[in-house]
Amino acid sequence: MINDAVKNLITYGIDNNLINKNNIKFITNRILETIKLNEYKEPEETDRNLNLDKILNELTDYAVSQGVIKDTEFDRNQLETKIISALIPMPHEIIDNFKKLYRISPKRATGWFFKFSKDTNRVKKSVIEKDIRWSTSSKYGVFDLIINISNPYKGIDIQKEHSYPKCLICLENEGYAGSTDYPSGLNIRNIPITLNKEDWFFSYCPEYYCNEHCIAFNAQHKPQKLNADTFTKIFEFLNIFPQYFIGTETDIPICNQRYLNHEHLIGGNQELSIARAPMEKHITIKRFEDIQAGILNWPLATIRLRYKDYTKITKCASHILEKWQNYTDESAHIYDKTSGIQHNSFNLAARKVGDLYELDIIFRNNHTNSEYPDGIFNTPPALKHIKNDYVGLMAVMGVGVFPSELNDELHLIAEKILNGDDLRTDEKTAKHADWVESFILEYDDISDDNIMEIIQTEVGKAFIKILENCSVFKRDEAGQAQLTRFINTLQS
Repeated sequence: MINDAVKNLITYGIDNNLINKNNIKFITNRILETIKLNEYKEPEETDRNLNLDKILNELTDYAVSQGVIKDTEFDRNQLETKIISALIPMPHEIIDNFKKLYRISPKRATGWFFKFSKDTNRVKKSVIEKDIRWSTSSKYGVFDLIINISNPYKGIDIQKEHSYPKCLICLENEGYAGSTDYPSGLNIRNIPITLNKEDWFFSYCPEYYCNEHCIAFNAQHKPQKLNADTFTKIFEFLNIFPQYFIGTETDIPICNQRYLNHEHLIGGNQELSIARAPMEKHITIKRFEDIQAGILNWPLATIRLRYKDYTKITKCASHILEKWQNYTDESAHIYDKTSGIQHNSFNLAARKVGDLYELDIIFRNNHTNSEYPDGIFNTPPALKHIKNDYVGLMAVMGVGVFPSELNDELHLIAEKILNGDDLRTDEKTAKHADWVESFILEYDDISDDNIMEIIQTEVGKAFIKILENCSVFKRDEAGQAQLTRFINTLQS
């Protein structure tokens, strides 16, 4: 059985062009050493119908039985990564092949590199398929919702600084074996790129919130910082990979709780909801009158800039940033700084549409007070039972990501509704009781066939409310007047 698993993995490597036939014996011995298999007889036959997960499960099961690793999810993942790393070429080989394909076309290069990332378990397709995904319609368009069952970093403090590698983004993760509390990077490969004359790297994320979900990160471990150079980096990325959208997290806590310590961009090969949002009000910005600019029909206050010359958009966006970073409107609870701490920032999302560049500037602010210690413009307390983590880039672009435990809780809610049970008698459902009571009487016909659809629809509505609450300028009359006041400052 174990001999078959070893043989099947080698065959998998050959079939997916990961290994050369001349290296079979060498790679076989690396796998044997990894799982501590001292005797091996190569089977005559191989099963090409087995997927990678089943093969790796058999190999890790053997390692557990031999006391090589403990039978924990973390230890199994670490060993799986070490096993698959035996099939992975050196970084320079990946880079050389990417460059060769890029000369044919960017899509050809990224298509190959994404498949390679899946074949080597950097992007675990079968695990990601366990995520619960659905769409919800709203007055702003259709939003994508995900219950993140496959979270690869569950239980890991993403913001924690380490001595080596310093964080989960750092280039030093490439080929790093990991430790007892730090994930292995043996299957990570990165592609070097240049943004704003700096060394950056491009790779794919183990999370999968959109198609070809990718990351570009600075070669240097330095904090996320939003400034005029950020716009240049975004547009230069689009020039390298015009098929992708690209965006930034904010550079302020509360609005960003992931990788504040390492400058990076996030992108993907998909038209997200925000890209389909129309301009509902056109505006003119002094000295940039030829740039098409407007306010989006979107839950969060967002300005879109569209023009053929990205250098001019960069200048215009820098002007808006400078005004926003120094803007205070006490009537709207907007303060640029308190005690020297910056509160105003942006999420940015950009794409190419034909010959035009589009940049969406999403206003964010992390100011707190005694009533809202977790942020005035954040998830409202009444909806924290749905989403208690930060509202970041993917969310403000229209992708709601929820924790894995919500899946069990929603199914338990459905069961209790159908049985007529009191949600408040169970800890897992009690926190959702007020929310359920706010909508359940609106539905006359509830059955096994539609209960989960009803609940998912209401989760979607809750997500929209969360986004609206995160908006610095609300969509009511007062909020739009406040937004107009800020836009007027752009004319000077």
